[in-house]
Amino acid sequence: MGKIRILMLAGTGEARALAQALADTSRYEVLLSLAGRTEKPSDQPVPCRIGGFGGADGLAAFLLDGRFDMLIDATHPFAMRISANASEAAAAVGIPAFALRRPEWVAVPGDRWTHAATVTEAIERLGASPRRVFLAIGRQEAHRAEIAPQHFYLVRSVDPVEPPLVLPDVQFVFDRGPYDVDREVSLLRNHRIDALVTKNSGGSATYAKIEAARRLGIEVMMVARGPAAAMQTVTTVEAMLAAIDHLFPPAMKRGV
Repeated sequence: MGKIRILMLAGTGEARALAQALADTSRYEVLLSLAGRTEKPSDQPVPCRIGGFGGADGLAAFLLDGRFDMLIDATHPFAMRISANASEAAAAVGIPAFALRRPEWVAVPGDRWTHAATVTEAIERLGASPRRVFLAIGRQEAHRAEIAPQHFYLVRSVDPVEPPLVLPDVQFVFDRGPYDVDREVSLLRNHRIDALVTKNSGGSATYAKIEAARRLGIEVMMVARGPAAAMQTVTTVEAMLAAIDHLFPPAMKRGV
């Protein structure tokens, strides 16, 4: 009886937890794929590859060559191009594909959210008057703040922003979640932040900044997720494990 081969497109805490749960069984052979956007990715419990595939066609070829039985998309909710390629490649190869997507954050009483469809729109919604902005969107789109150089920006990312931002008043914080609410409150207070720009990533690892903004009455420019890729989606690691067991029951005989 051969092991069930799974390719998991990763990059989230949920992906790591799922990989660990699958590794704890003897039924699955998991390969984790990271995009390579983080210079020092977290340690993973299963073998990893780093880098792209060359679009949907390249991913489909990789799935065929590796004789994978299933594709799991556990990338960041804003990695929409990767997710679209995953959906197309799995359909082309004819293997099941599931997306693991944590639920979006939902505003609660006390939140001051201004919704935006893109990071650029969120920056524009800050207005013309100079403000002190916490830019917590990672480094990939931090350069979009250059359209509004009148503001002070506190930019947080795991790795340095490249190329350097062309802004007159900017400070950088290099850190990786999960974050603590009290420390986030101190960060916002120490820098006299009056606006937070963030993406609706969901999950608990980075929610502390949302709670801190609520405590301090700070406006949050919340960037919405784009349309989801066309594949079956679950919201928790437990639900994904159940879906995998349903597809590949423990008693299922494998071909040689």
